[in-house]
Amino acid sequence: MPYTMKETCKKTGLNYDTLKFYCNEGLVPNVKRDKHNYRIFDDNNIAWIKSLSCLKNCNMSIGEMKKYLNLCLDGEQTIPERQVILDIKLKELENRMQEIQKSIDYIHWKQGFYNDVLNGKTKYYSNLISIKNDD
Repeated sequence: MPYTMKETCKKTGLNYDTLKFYCNEGLVPNVKRDKHNYRIFDDNNIAWIKSLSCLKNCNMSIGEMKKYLNLCLDGEQTIPERQVILDIKLKELENRMQEIQKSIDYIHWKQGFYNDVLNGKTKYYSNLISIKNDD
C-alpha cells in the first residue's frame, strides 16, 4: 500500500521536515514518486525509516547512517561490519544508560532527603551555603 509523506510521518513518528531531510540526504532509498512527482512510500520504506529513527536515537551521525545504509545496500556479506557498528553503538547506549540510572538514583535520594527535611525527620544541610543550627 502506498503512503504519502504525511501518512509516513504518522506511521514513523517523524516530523515532515525530518523525513524530507532524510529523503534529500539519500537515507531513504527506493522511494517512488507518483504522477505529480510526490514521494510515495511503501511498507519496506516505513520499516527502514523506523530503523533510521533507532539509529538516530543511538547518536549516529548522518554520515554514520549513510555508511550503515550503504553496507545494508551491499547485501549480506556486510553483516559482520554492520554488527561491529551496532556493537559499538550498543556499548555507548549501555554506558549512557548507566549514567542516566546514576542521575535517577541521585534524584530519588535528593527527593527523599527533601521529604525528610520537610517532615522533620532530618535536619537540612547544604554543600553550597552555611546553615546556622540552633543546637
